[in-house]
Amino acid sequence: MYGLLDASTRSQTVPHVSNDAVAWLRAIADCGDRSAFAALFDHFAPRVKAYLMRMGLPASRAEELAQETMLLVWRKAARFDPETAGAAAWIFTIARNLRIDAARRDRLAMTDTDPLADAPPPLPADTLLNTSQRAERLRHAMHRLPAEQIEVLQLAFFDDRPHAEIERVLGIPLGTVKSRLRLAMTRLRSMLDELK
Repeated sequence: MYGLLDASTRSQTVPHVSNDAVAWLRAIADCGDRSAFAALFDHFAPRVKAYLMRMGLPASRAEELAQETMLLVWRKAARFDPETAGAAAWIFTIARNLRIDAARRDRLAMTDTDPLADAPPPLPADTLLNTSQRAERLRHAMHRLPAEQIEVLQLAFFDDRPHAEIERVLGIPLGTVKSRLRLAMTRLRSMLDELK
């Protein structure tokens, strides 16, 4: 928009905030001028907050970092050099650096969490014993099945292969795969009932 206006029009429409901001920063640095800081704060704090929100921060976090930025401006006003950067660039650089530091802290906080803190509690000893005993009974019963039924069970349940793939691997018809699985499951149930 400003590119379309000539220099005389631009000088009338653009406020001299940059000159005021430099003067405000000097007044803060030289004598801790609170009114200069209030003017600087009123002008830049909402703009810094909006900038931080555009960077993806929620409004409350952007507000906190904007206030932290302005606090650093108060403390570091003596370090401002108008020869190296404008007041706005200097203030927004402080805000950007605070945003980067906050993101690093957040990332570290996420990696510092103890993965065992959210782990489910260990199973009671009797449950573990029960599970172990059932697994042993199942192994014993499976060893009593014919080899072709064990092979189909292994592929279907332990290797998690679909029936059509078992058909291709073993080179037997799909109906045979299904009947072997059905026979194996029926025999396992009856053997497990006997072993109880």
